[in-house]
Amino acid sequence: MPKKALVIEDDANIADLLRLYLEKEGFEVRLAPDGGKGITEFEKFGPDIVLLDLMLPVMDGWAVCREIRGMSKTPVIMLTAKGETIDKVTGLEMGADDYVTKPFEIKELLARIHAVMRRYQDEPQSERKLIFDKLVINMDSFELVVDGVKTEAPPKEMELLFHLASTPNRVYTRNQLLDEVWGFDYFGDSRTVDVHIKRLREKLENVSDKWALKTVWGVGYKFELNEN
Repeated sequence: MPKKALVIEDDANIADLLRLYLEKEGFEVRLAPDGGKGITEFEKFGPDIVLLDLMLPVMDGWAVCREIRGMSKTPVIMLTAKGETIDKVTGLEMGADDYVTKPFEIKELLARIHAVMRRYQDEPQSERKLIFDKLVINMDSFELVVDGVKTEAPPKEMELLFHLASTPNRVYTRNQLLDEVWGFDYFGDSRTVDVHIKRLREKLENVSDKWALKTVWGVGYKFELNEN
């Protein structure tokens, strides 16, 4: 059965071009010209990947990504003419898996699509729940429970925390985290990691004295377990 791709793009020329190349890659493709139709088509079509323009009529790409993430972990790649770091960080915070700036090379986009889909297919299905003192990270249900309270966290925050907590006390550089959590060679600013760590700390700080999200100055970050 062919993989299914949903292209949410209001520029008909770009949408048709993407459909042509994706169909050549063996995808079944559906197009949606605005954010509202994109959500409707997502629910009906059940795609394996979404290519999502940022500047859309009815609902912008950020709102669409938030809606998709509320119901599914389907990989999302954002397509936009905006290239500022803040737009990239915002898109990734909303749960996007990658971010490609227009104009883009179709070969690069296809490579990123396959890389993101491989990462989802290769994710281990066991040991997807971690339990520490006053902290539960459940990646099967994408639930974060802090001191007995379910706490809202975007998918990338969850994935980052799970990645760090899976190997306690190991120090990761920002570039390692970008590569291993986001699953691609990030062509932007490593502040993406800093932003996600800052928001995780706001949720986790001073919850327990048995673990902590630590900065290793000049190197990166680690999930530190207190052995005492």
